[in-house]
Amino acid sequence: MFAAATAAEKRWFTAVTLAAVIAGALLISSFIRSGDRSVLCSLSSATTTTTTASSDDDDDNLLSTILHYATTPVTPQQSLAEIRITYDVLRRSASPSGVNFLVFGLGHDSPMWSAFNQRGTTLFLEEDPKWFQIVLKKSPNLNAHSIEYPTRLVQARDLLSSYRSEPYCLPPKAFLRGNRRCRLALADLPREVYEREWDLIMIDAPKGYYKEAPGRMGAIFSAAVMARGRRSDGPTHVFVHDVNRRVERAFALEFLCKKNLVKGIGRLWHFVIHPVREGDANRTAVDGGNGGFC
Repeated sequence: MFAAATAAEKRWFTAVTLAAVIAGALLISSFIRSGDRSVLCSLSSATTTTTTASSDDDDDNLLSTILHYATTPVTPQQSLAEIRITYDVLRRSASPSGVNFLVFGLGHDSPMWSAFNQRGTTLFLEEDPKWFQIVLKKSPNLNAHSIEYPTRLVQARDLLSSYRSEPYCLPPKAFLRGNRRCRLALADLPREVYEREWDLIMIDAPKGYYKEAPGRMGAIFSAAVMARGRRSDGPTHVFVHDVNRRVERAFALEFLCKKNLVKGIGRLWHFVIHPVREGDANRTAVDGGNGGFC
C-alpha cells in the first residue's frame, strides 16, 4: 500500500515537513496536559486539525505514529487529496467514543488510519500472512486479522455476469457469515466483522493486479451487503481505491451504485450508502425482483 520515494528532494521536503509536525504535536500535547484549552482553540482555527486526548496512552500512540512517518523512507500510495477525503469524513463523523472503521488491507499507512480514529475501533483485514507479520512486528498495537479470500482476479468477469442467478447474492436474501451459496460473499471473516456495525469501510486490498491475486470483488460486494444491512440509523461511508483499474471500477458501480457516489479524487471513490429497511420507500427495484443492487 506504499511506494518508495525516489527523489532526494521529496525525501528532504517530507523530513522537514514531518519534523515541523512533530514539534507542533509535542507543543500541542504539552498544552493538553497542562489544560490550556484556550491555546488549543486558537490553534484549531488556524489549522486543519485539532488534537484531543483522554489519556497519556492516547498521546503516546499519536506521537509514536508521527515519529514513525518522520523516520520512514516510504510515502503513502494514496495522494494527500485522496487521504483527505477519508480524513474529513472521520472528522465529521467523530463522536466521543470514535467511529467503527473497517479497512481491507494492512500496510505502512495503517498507523495513520488508526491514529485518525484514536478513540474509535479501527480493524484491518490482510490476506498476505508474511506481510501481516511484518507490519504487526513494526506496529504491534494495530487491531488486525489475517484472512483468506475465496476468489481470484481471473474469475472477475464470470462472477460479475453470474451472481444474479444466485438468490443469496441478491437483496433481500444476500448475507455474509456462512453464506456458501454466493461466491462473492466473504463468509469466513472474524466474528467481530459481522457483529460490529461499520461507519466507514476502506477497500484498498486485497491484491488485484495479477490473474491469481484474490482481487477486490468480494470485498466490494461484502461492503455493499454490510452497508445495506446496517441495523442502526445513519449511512455507511465506503471508499474504494484504485478505481482506475477495470475490476475495481466495474464492481464498485455494480454493487455500491453510481447514485451513491458522492466524491472522487484521483484513484479514490467515496460512496455514501444508507441502510435498507423492509417496507422502506427508498428500497431499490431489485427488492421487487429485477436482480441488481442499484
